[in-house]
Parts: sequence; structure tokens; C-alpha cells
Amino acid sequence: MPTVRDMIRKKGSEVFSILPDATIYEALTLLAKHNTGALMVVRGNKVEGILSERDCVRKVDLEGKSSKNTKVSEIMTSKVIYVEADQQLEESMALMIDKNIRHLPVFDGTELLGLISIRDVLKEVVDVQKFMISQLEHYITGGGR
Repeated sequence: MPTVRDMIRKKGSEVFSILPDATIYEALTLLAKHNTGALMVVRGNKVEGILSERDCVRKVDLEGKSSKNTKVSEIMTSKVIYVEADQQLEESMALMIDKNIRHLPVFDGTELLGLISIRDVLKEVVDVQKFMISQLEHYITGGGR
């Protein structure tokens, strides 16, 4: 099974981020612009949290707050769950399922390498399984002789 680093190499390492002082409206605009479900909350080189679409719905709309007046820092998740780049993809999938999260930052030590989604992980797992099935079929039918 591939590592998270392998998947980041294929997928790309672009991470969209926002400042903690930005408004939720600005965050929603960025989420829509980049068609992504989460933003890293970063000041300088320091990751301060993560903000997801789910956070915006549950912590703004449902609590009667205004997206134009609420700061990202007020609703972001500051205890960021993450994986190291060398972890197996299966481990990251298990973590996402166990913690009920859809986005997971990937670090190499202190360096943020990327952000993966459950969709990214599932796609990679399916691709690996398809390849393994193809290789087994090839072996069984004697295609290598």
C-alpha cells in the first residue's frame, strides 16, 4: 500500500490557506473559488488551525452568526489532526473514519506538504486495488509466459 507522500506526489501539494483574522465570508469565497472543502488557517509559516465547509455551516449558520462579521479564528478547529508523509495510506483512511473527518493535513516533520481528503484517499485505494486485481488476472491467465 502506498504512503501518503506517494499520494501527494500524484495529486499535487497545493494547499489553500487563510489568515485567522479573515472573515468566514472570505473563507467561503476561497472555498468556492478553489472548489475545495477545507482551508488551512496559517499565519506566517505556522499552522494555527483548519476550517471546513462543515465548520462554516454548523458554527455560523446554525448558531445565528454572520459570515461577514465572524472571524475564522472564532470557529476554526485549532487542534489539528494530521498525518506524517511516510504513514501508510490505510492508516490515514482509518484515522479519518475513526475521527469522522474529511480533510487531513500532511506534514513532513514541521513542513506542511499537502492536504488530503477522504475522496483522495478512497480514489487512491481503489486505484491500487484495481492494479492488484489486474496483476492477479494476468498471473492467473498466464499472460506473463
